[in-house]
Amino acid sequence: MSAPTLPPDAAASTPLYRVRGLTRTFGRAGRVKALDGVDLDVSAGQRLGIVGESGSGKSTLIRLMAALDRPTTGSISFEGQEITRLPEPRLGFLRASVQLVFQDPRSSLDPRMTVGSIVTEPLRSRHLRGALGPVQAGVRLREVLDAVDLPPDAAGRYPHEFSGGQRQRIAIARALAPGPRVLIADEPVSALDVSVRAQVLNLLAGLVAANDLTLIFVSHDLAVVRHLCDTVVVLRAGRIDEQGPAEQVFGEPRSEYTRALVSAIPRIRV
Repeated sequence: MSAPTLPPDAAASTPLYRVRGLTRTFGRAGRVKALDGVDLDVSAGQRLGIVGESGSGKSTLIRLMAALDRPTTGSISFEGQEITRLPEPRLGFLRASVQLVFQDPRSSLDPRMTVGSIVTEPLRSRHLRGALGPVQAGVRLREVLDAVDLPPDAAGRYPHEFSGGQRQRIAIARALAPGPRVLIADEPVSALDVSVRAQVLNLLAGLVAANDLTLIFVSHDLAVVRHLCDTVVVLRAGRIDEQGPAEQVFGEPRSEYTRALVSAIPRIRV
Protein backbone atom coordinates (compact mmCIF):
# COMPACT_ATOMS: atom_id res chain seq x y z
CA MET A 1 0.00 0.00 0.00
CA SER A 2 1.58 3.28 -1.05
CA ALA A 3 1.97 6.18 1.39
CA PRO A 4 -0.54 9.01 0.99
CA THR A 5 0.74 12.12 -0.71
CA LEU A 6 0.10 15.66 0.45
CA PRO A 7 -1.77 18.00 -1.86
CA PRO A 8 0.49 20.60 -3.50
CA ASP A 9 -0.81 23.47 -1.37
CA ALA A 10 -0.14 21.53 1.86
CA ALA A 11 3.40 20.68 0.81
CA ALA A 12 4.05 24.30 -0.12
CA SER A 13 2.85 25.48 3.30
CA THR A 14 5.40 23.33 5.18
CA PRO A 15 8.00 25.70 6.64
CA LEU A 16 11.62 25.39 5.59
CA TYR A 17 12.65 25.82 9.22
CA ARG A 18 10.50 24.80 12.17
CA VAL A 19 11.79 25.76 15.63
CA ARG A 20 9.89 24.65 18.73
CA GLY A 21 10.54 25.24 22.44
CA LEU A 22 14.17 26.18 21.83
CA THR A 23 16.18 26.80 24.98
CA ARG A 24 19.94 27.27 25.37
CA THR A 25 21.54 27.71 28.75
CA PHE A 26 25.13 28.32 29.75
CA GLY A 27 27.13 28.41 32.95
CA ARG A 28 27.01 26.37 36.10
CA ALA A 29 23.68 24.60 36.53
CA GLY A 30 22.43 26.34 33.39
CA ARG A 31 21.75 29.59 35.19
CA VAL A 32 22.32 31.80 32.15
CA LYS A 33 19.50 31.50 29.60
CA ALA A 34 20.57 32.72 26.18
CA LEU A 35 17.30 31.43 24.68
CA ASP A 36 14.14 30.60 26.55
CA GLY A 37 11.35 28.76 24.73
CA VAL A 38 11.63 30.15 21.20
CA ASP A 39 9.08 29.05 18.56
CA LEU A 40 9.72 30.12 14.98
CA ASP A 41 8.82 29.14 11.41
CA VAL A 42 10.78 30.28 8.36
CA SER A 43 9.25 29.78 4.92
CA ALA A 44 11.13 29.30 1.66
CA GLY A 45 11.85 32.65 0.04
CA GLN A 46 11.26 34.60 3.22
CA ARG A 47 13.54 37.49 4.18
CA LEU A 48 13.55 37.30 7.96
CA GLY A 49 15.17 39.92 10.15
CA ILE A 50 16.13 39.00 13.72
CA VAL A 51 16.66 42.07 15.87
CA GLY A 52 17.27 42.93 19.49
CA GLU A 53 19.80 44.45 21.83
CA SER A 54 23.20 42.88 22.53
CA GLY A 55 22.71 39.74 24.61
CA SER A 56 19.14 39.17 23.41
CA GLY A 57 20.02 35.76 21.91
CA LYS A 58 20.22 36.63 18.22
CA SER A 59 23.56 34.97 17.45
CA THR A 60 22.77 31.98 19.68
CA LEU A 61 19.57 31.36 17.73
CA ILE A 62 21.21 31.33 14.31
CA ARG A 63 24.11 29.17 15.54
CA LEU A 64 21.55 26.59 16.62
CA MET A 65 19.67 26.88 13.32
CA ALA A 66 22.95 26.30 11.46
CA ALA A 67 23.77 23.32 13.72
CA LEU A 68 26.95 24.99 14.97
CA ASP A 69 25.70 24.44 18.51
CA ARG A 70 23.11 22.24 20.17
CA PRO A 71 20.11 23.40 22.19
CA THR A 72 19.59 22.52 25.82
CA THR A 73 15.96 21.66 25.07
CA GLY A 74 13.66 21.99 22.09
CA SER A 75 13.85 21.00 18.44
CA ILE A 76 14.80 22.39 15.04
CA SER A 77 13.66 20.83 11.77
CA PHE A 78 14.96 21.76 8.33
CA GLU A 79 12.96 20.62 5.31
CA GLY A 80 11.02 18.37 7.69
CA GLN A 81 14.12 16.66 9.12
CA GLU A 82 15.10 17.07 12.75
CA ILE A 83 18.68 18.41 12.94
CA THR A 84 19.29 19.09 16.62
CA ARG A 85 20.63 15.64 17.46
CA LEU A 86 22.21 14.60 14.18
CA PRO A 87 25.97 13.91 14.18
CA GLU A 88 28.09 16.03 11.85
CA PRO A 89 28.55 13.32 9.17
CA ARG A 90 24.76 13.27 8.68
CA LEU A 91 24.43 17.06 8.35
CA GLY A 92 25.73 17.25 4.78
CA PHE A 93 22.29 18.21 3.43
CA LEU A 94 22.16 21.15 5.86
CA ARG A 95 25.74 22.29 5.16
CA ALA A 96 24.98 22.37 1.44
CA SER A 97 21.65 24.15 1.87
CA VAL A 98 22.50 26.69 4.59
CA GLN A 99 25.50 29.01 4.39
CA LEU A 100 26.60 31.81 6.70
CA VAL A 101 28.19 35.24 6.35
CA PHE A 102 29.74 36.42 9.60
CA GLN A 103 30.25 39.87 11.06
CA ASP A 104 33.98 40.38 10.61
CA PRO A 105 35.62 39.06 7.41
CA ARG A 106 39.06 39.56 8.93
CA SER A 107 38.40 36.73 11.38
CA SER A 108 36.17 34.57 9.16
CA LEU A 109 38.63 34.31 6.24
CA ASP A 110 41.81 32.25 6.65
CA PRO A 111 44.73 34.64 5.94
CA ARG A 112 46.94 31.72 4.83
CA MET A 113 44.62 30.73 1.98
CA THR A 114 44.15 32.39 -1.38
CA VAL A 115 40.74 33.76 -2.23
CA GLY A 116 40.26 30.96 -4.75
CA SER A 117 40.91 28.32 -2.09
CA ILE A 118 38.65 30.06 0.41
CA VAL A 119 35.72 30.35 -1.98
CA THR A 120 35.96 26.79 -3.30
CA GLU A 121 36.59 25.17 0.10
CA PRO A 122 32.89 24.25 0.57
CA LEU A 123 32.90 22.56 -2.83
CA ARG A 124 35.64 20.15 -1.73
CA SER A 125 33.93 18.96 1.44
CA ARG A 126 33.10 15.25 1.45
CA HIS A 127 30.07 16.04 3.63
CA LEU A 128 28.43 18.21 0.98
CA ARG A 129 26.23 16.67 -1.66
CA GLY A 130 27.67 16.75 -5.15
CA ALA A 131 31.22 17.88 -4.33
CA LEU A 132 32.77 19.32 -7.51
CA GLY A 133 35.97 18.37 -9.29
CA PRO A 134 38.75 20.94 -9.96
CA VAL A 135 37.44 22.03 -13.37
CA GLN A 136 33.84 22.46 -12.21
CA ALA A 137 35.02 24.21 -9.05
CA GLY A 138 37.04 26.64 -11.18
CA VAL A 139 34.00 27.47 -13.26
CA ARG A 140 31.92 28.02 -10.13
CA LEU A 141 34.68 30.19 -8.64
CA ARG A 142 34.59 32.53 -11.62
CA GLU A 143 30.79 32.67 -11.48
CA VAL A 144 30.59 33.72 -7.83
CA LEU A 145 33.49 36.19 -8.03
CA ASP A 146 31.67 37.86 -10.89
CA ALA A 147 28.42 37.81 -8.91
CA VAL A 148 30.03 39.80 -6.06
CA ASP A 149 31.81 42.19 -8.46
CA LEU A 150 35.35 40.94 -7.90
CA PRO A 151 37.77 40.42 -10.83
CA PRO A 152 38.94 36.91 -11.82
CA ASP A 153 42.52 37.65 -10.72
CA ALA A 154 41.27 38.05 -7.13
CA ALA A 155 41.37 34.24 -6.92
CA GLY A 156 45.16 34.21 -6.68
CA ARG A 157 45.44 36.87 -3.99
CA TYR A 158 45.12 36.78 -0.19
CA PRO A 159 42.48 38.39 2.04
CA HIS A 160 44.86 41.01 3.48
CA GLU A 161 45.26 42.48 0.00
CA PHE A 162 41.63 43.62 -0.04
CA SER A 163 39.61 46.31 1.72
CA GLY A 164 37.04 45.44 4.38
CA GLY A 165 34.17 45.71 1.93
CA GLN A 166 35.97 43.52 -0.59
CA ARG A 167 36.74 40.93 2.08
CA GLN A 168 33.04 40.75 2.93
CA ARG A 169 32.34 40.22 -0.78
CA ILE A 170 34.77 37.29 -0.66
CA ALA A 171 32.86 35.87 2.32
CA ILE A 172 29.59 36.24 0.41
CA ALA A 173 31.11 34.51 -2.62
CA ARG A 174 32.19 31.62 -0.40
CA ALA A 175 28.66 31.32 0.97
CA LEU A 176 27.17 31.33 -2.52
CA ALA A 177 29.59 28.76 -3.97
CA PRO A 178 27.72 25.56 -3.01
CA GLY A 179 24.40 26.96 -4.25
CA PRO A 180 22.58 27.16 -0.91
CA ARG A 181 18.87 27.63 -0.35
CA VAL A 182 19.34 29.70 2.81
CA LEU A 183 21.76 32.53 3.53
CA ILE A 184 22.25 33.45 7.19
CA ALA A 185 23.95 36.82 7.67
CA ASP A 186 25.08 37.70 11.19
CA GLU A 187 25.66 41.48 11.44
CA PRO A 188 27.38 41.36 8.02
CA VAL A 189 27.96 45.12 7.67
CA SER A 190 28.52 46.26 11.26
CA ALA A 191 32.32 45.91 10.95
CA LEU A 192 32.45 47.91 7.70
CA ASP A 193 32.96 51.60 7.10
CA VAL A 194 29.75 53.54 6.71
CA SER A 195 30.74 54.44 3.15
CA VAL A 196 30.64 50.80 1.98
CA ARG A 197 27.75 49.44 4.05
CA ALA A 198 25.08 50.45 1.55
CA GLN A 199 27.07 48.84 -1.28
CA VAL A 200 27.29 45.50 0.52
CA LEU A 201 23.63 45.64 1.60
CA ASN A 202 22.48 46.33 -1.94
CA LEU A 203 24.70 43.50 -3.19
CA LEU A 204 23.14 41.10 -0.66
CA ALA A 205 19.62 42.16 -1.59
CA GLY A 206 20.35 41.65 -5.28
CA LEU A 207 21.94 38.24 -4.77
CA VAL A 208 19.07 37.02 -2.59
CA ALA A 209 16.59 38.01 -5.28
CA ALA A 210 18.65 36.69 -8.21
CA ASN A 211 19.29 33.31 -6.55
CA ASP A 212 15.83 32.95 -4.98
CA LEU A 213 17.38 32.57 -1.53
CA THR A 214 15.77 32.51 1.87
CA LEU A 215 17.50 35.20 3.96
CA ILE A 216 17.91 35.18 7.74
CA PHE A 217 19.46 38.52 8.62
CA VAL A 218 20.63 39.28 12.15
CA SER A 219 21.24 42.85 13.23
CA HIS A 220 20.85 45.33 16.06
CA ASP A 221 20.31 47.99 13.38
CA LEU A 222 16.58 48.19 12.69
CA ALA A 223 17.06 50.62 9.80
CA VAL A 224 19.05 47.98 7.93
CA VAL A 225 16.49 45.26 8.70
CA ARG A 226 13.67 47.51 7.53
CA HIS A 227 15.55 47.98 4.24
CA LEU A 228 16.13 44.27 3.59
CA CYS A 229 13.50 42.13 5.29
CA ASP A 230 9.82 41.35 4.84
CA THR A 231 9.36 39.70 8.25
CA VAL A 232 10.83 40.64 11.63
CA VAL A 233 11.40 38.80 14.90
CA VAL A 234 12.23 40.92 17.95
CA LEU A 235 14.21 39.09 20.62
CA ARG A 236 14.42 40.26 24.21
CA ALA A 237 16.34 38.37 26.89
CA GLY A 238 16.15 35.14 24.91
CA ARG A 239 12.44 35.30 24.17
CA ILE A 240 10.46 36.49 21.17
CA ASP A 241 8.92 39.79 22.21
CA GLU A 242 7.17 40.40 18.90
CA GLN A 243 7.11 39.00 15.37
CA GLY A 244 5.25 39.70 12.17
CA PRO A 245 5.41 41.43 8.79
CA ALA A 246 8.03 44.18 8.74
CA GLU A 247 5.39 46.75 7.76
CA GLN A 248 3.36 45.93 10.86
CA VAL A 249 6.27 45.63 13.31
CA PHE A 250 7.81 48.93 12.23
CA GLY A 251 4.56 50.78 11.54
CA GLU A 252 2.38 49.58 14.43
CA PRO A 253 4.52 47.73 17.00
CA ARG A 254 2.45 45.99 19.65
CA SER A 255 4.92 45.70 22.54
CA GLU A 256 6.41 48.53 24.54
CA TYR A 257 9.92 47.15 24.01
CA THR A 258 9.51 47.08 20.23
CA ARG A 259 8.06 50.59 20.24
CA ALA A 260 11.15 51.80 22.09
CA LEU A 261 13.45 50.13 19.55
CA VAL A 262 11.54 51.52 16.58
CA SER A 263 11.50 55.04 18.04
CA ALA A 264 15.30 54.95 18.20
CA ILE A 265 15.76 54.25 14.46
CA PRO A 266 17.75 57.10 12.89
CA ARG A 267 15.83 58.84 10.15
CA ILE A 268 18.49 58.34 7.49
CA ARG A 269 18.61 56.49 4.20
CA VAL A 270 20.31 53.09 4.18
